[in-house]
Order: sequence, then C-alpha cells, then structure tokens
Amino acid sequence: MAFLEVQNLSVSYGTVEAVRSVSFSVERGQLATLIGANGAGKSSTLLALSGLVRAQAGTVRFDGQDITGWPADKIVRAGLVQVPEGRAILQPLTVGENLELGAWIRRDHEVKADLGKIWGLFPRLADRRHQAAGTLSGGEQQMLAIGRALMSRPKLLLLDEPSMGLAPLMINAVFELIQRIQQEGTTILLVEQNARKALKISDTASVLEHGTIVRQGHGAELLASPEVIKAFLGG
Repeated sequence: MAFLEVQNLSVSYGTVEAVRSVSFSVERGQLATLIGANGAGKSSTLLALSGLVRAQAGTVRFDGQDITGWPADKIVRAGLVQVPEGRAILQPLTVGENLELGAWIRRDHEVKADLGKIWGLFPRLADRRHQAAGTLSGGEQQMLAIGRALMSRPKLLLLDEPSMGLAPLMINAVFELIQRIQQEGTTILLVEQNARKALKISDTASVLEHGTIVRQGHGAELLASPEVIKAFLGG
C-alpha cells in the first residue's frame, strides 16, 4: 500500500463541489505534485487531507492508517503537516518563536538540536532570529513557514503554492530547498501554479480540472505532453 492513498475524495462548500472523486497515491520518499488552473480543486484537496475541511466522500489512508475524518491536530501528530497558501506565520512573534511553535506537538529532547538544523538550512532566518516575523520579505516568510513545519518532524509535507508572489531568484531558492528537503528523506506533496518548475522536480504528478483528475504520470512525462504544455505551460 502507498504511503498516502487517496480514494474518491470529494469536497463541497455548500452547493459548490470543489473536488469530485479524486484518487491518487504518493509513495514514501516521493515528491508528488498537483497542478491545475485556479479553482481546479488543488488547495481544497490539501485542506481535506490535513483535516482543515471535511470531505463529503472518499477515504484517506496515510502511513498505514485510515485518517479519514480525523481532526487536524491528530493528523499533524501522525506526521502529515501542511504549509498553507499565504504562509500564515504569526507576524508579531519573532522568527525564533514561530519556529519553536512548530514543535508544539513534540515531547522529545531534540527540539533544540532540530532548531539548530533549521538555522543551518535557512541562514537568512538565523540572521533574523530575534526579528518580528512580519518584517521579513515574502521569500523569507515562506522559508519561515516551511521551517516551522519542519520543526514538527513531518513524515509527509504538504506545500500549497510556495512560490506565490515571490521574485524569480527567490522562487529558484524555494524550489532548490524543496528538493533538498526531499533528498533528506521527507515525502512531499506540492501544489504549485508554476507548473513547469514543479513538473521538473516531481516524481509523479496529477492534473486537476474542475475538481477532477484528468491526467496522471511522471513529472517529465507530463512536462513533455502537448496537452499539458498547451493548457499550463504557455505552449
């Protein structure tokens, strides 16, 4: 069985059906991507996996457990952690305080050691550890949001639009960071509007249209698809 197995997932907001019978899987260690136009259902899918919205139908199995209907805090404790679109950092708190909050579920004695690893992974944040998070640039805030999630030691990291609103150089830095996190052993499910960059680094990818998956395959395969190029890559 796959590390993450999603079967016939459906999500509605009132009478509006945002996700319709979506099924896909992610193997341990993979970097998987969901691409699609605005309103295709990508973010709603992640929110349902995280327990932040309730699915109307379908099942979600993660790391051998059926987590369908679990509350969000229990899902985080199981190791499935989301970095939301818009980052949702706590702006009045310092960079260091935001990172420490990322470890709120932990009761082990390695939090300080992991904080040191985050400073090494994000030197910019280390230089600004005592600075209010709200004074950081957009790219630095994105790094902080990812670092905060890593402090919980996720088994599966969900990233929702991590490059949104960033300058090109910072976008490149974020994608390099995503690859490094995967290479160090964290499974990743990425939702990203920058389809070309996402597909280049993805082991597997799914294309959503109007809440339904219309195509799946290896990232390189979809990157070479004339239909995908025409729809999402400006070809």
